Amino acid sequence: MSFLHADAGALKGVRILDLTRVLAGPFCTMLLADMGAEVIKIEEPGKGDDTRTYPPFLEGCSAYFCNMNRNKMSITLDLKKPEAKAVFKEMAKNADVVIENYKPGTMTKLGLDYEVLKEINPRLIFASISGFGQYGPYRERPGYDIIGQAMGGLMSVSGWPDSPPTRSGTAMGDILAGLNCCIGILAAMKGREVTGRGQSVDVALVDSVVSAMETIIQLYLVENRIPGRIGNRYEFIYPYDTFAASDGWAVIAVGNDAVWKRFCQVIGREDLIDRPEFQKNPDRVKNNHELNAIVTEWTRQHTVAEIVELLLANSVPSAPINDVKQLVNDPHIAGAREMFVDMLSPKGQPMKVVACPIKFSDTKATVRTSAPNLGEHTDAVLQELAGLDREQVTALRKSGALG
Repeated sequence: MSFLHADAGALKGVRILDLTRVLAGPFCTMLLADMGAEVIKIEEPGKGDDTRTYPPFLEGCSAYFCNMNRNKMSITLDLKKPEAKAVFKEMAKNADVVIENYKPGTMTKLGLDYEVLKEINPRLIFASISGFGQYGPYRERPGYDIIGQAMGGLMSVSGWPDSPPTRSGTAMGDILAGLNCCIGILAAMKGREVTGRGQSVDVALVDSVVSAMETIIQLYLVENRIPGRIGNRYEFIYPYDTFAASDGWAVIAVGNDAVWKRFCQVIGREDLIDRPEFQKNPDRVKNNHELNAIVTEWTRQHTVAEIVELLLANSVPSAPINDVKQLVNDPHIAGAREMFVDMLSPKGQPMKVVACPIKFSDTKATVRTSAPNLGEHTDAVLQELAGLDREQVTALRKSGALG
């Protein structure tokens, strides 16, 4: 069965029961669906995913929801009702993956946790995304992106020395957790090829943010120094920062001593190359304030476009700081890399969504169908996947199990 007719894609033939909502889980299953998996989104009757009510709206449809839930089917099941639980178990017999992002313990209370479902389907992979993970003293705390960024340390190093702790401009905690869960599911599927058995995958927003802090944490572990907010510069390389131009801001990334020499030649300051305070990268990091003033003196004399063009022509990494309008119209990002693709909303209105960032040579990730209306595929999925006939589906609907 394939309602999406996904006749291409690296994950063709993989079936996923998706109990997630909002962002981290739906981002994970969006990637899997774009890569060809059959994703059946199971939503609360009468309400559905919270993001169905999130702006911006296109003809009454949430663009937030549409972007994250394209290529998926939607059915409604009230998993608090015994009849719905029985249907879900039948579906799980024929699934590769179940993914959920409820508060830890919820699936156990429903009688649908991994320990139960693996008896029904030993090959099943059961993935969970939560704020703090399935075990540990904080497991029952609610988890949202801003909590993940806060407790994972990211906010403590984001912003400027005189600013308050700053959340990333996008929901990086959710996105990182979604990516890690996607990786975990794919790894578990590979492992299943060897063992013949599925397993549980436990991903926490906080853990995901901690992992992304990478070498920043080493400053404390090695030097016993607590890193703070330092603006846009980098702790380990300099100049690696934003610099004021005559008409805006540009990014310059001098990644090593060879690039430093080329940079000095470009700006007409060869005298800086052999100065002891700037000679090696650790010297430049130590004296970043003085060096920032020198670089800014040069950048303020040029436009952003001039800076970027001149530095790139001399193999010095540089870039403009795109706003959303610029990146959506960029010939490389939007053109060659096709990062924005056309789709229809559930009401048939043309819209654009952000494409899958993973590019394959043979099994291209694609946006094939619009996001589903709430419960749009309930009858067809239950008949095909749970083996119910029309009368049984009608009876379930009358019982309230389907809303």
